[in-house]
Amino acid sequence: METYKLVLPEHLNHYGFLFGGNLLKWIDEVSYITVSLDYPGCNFVTVGMDKVEFKKSIQGGSILCFVTEKTRMGKTSVEYTVHVYKKSIETGERILAFSTHITFVCLDEHGAKKELCGGYKTSGSD
Repeated sequence: METYKLVLPEHLNHYGFLFGGNLLKWIDEVSYITVSLDYPGCNFVTVGMDKVEFKKSIQGGSILCFVTEKTRMGKTSVEYTVHVYKKSIETGERILAFSTHITFVCLDEHGAKKELCGGYKTSGSD
């Protein structure tokens, strides 16, 4: 799934670049939307991101593209890879600015782990 976000002045740090916490929040939001659309009727919470390393600075006015792809599915959890690209002002090309894996777990109404809706499973996970 592809999602876009415009970096506005309220998203910037005191140096005029995107505050990293905002980027992490957006990654959580766009991947939550993706997992919710992939598994309707399931309730998910984020359990982790594997790596937080900012590869490129992002200025105000940038348009970011979030590309979210499912990479692993377990009995109760699902993992997505999220790549964040910024568009180069000079060339128009997409430049990778950030990448991570984010994992969600499906919960029942009491907060206990629950099997993914639809009962899908691949090997190599919980």
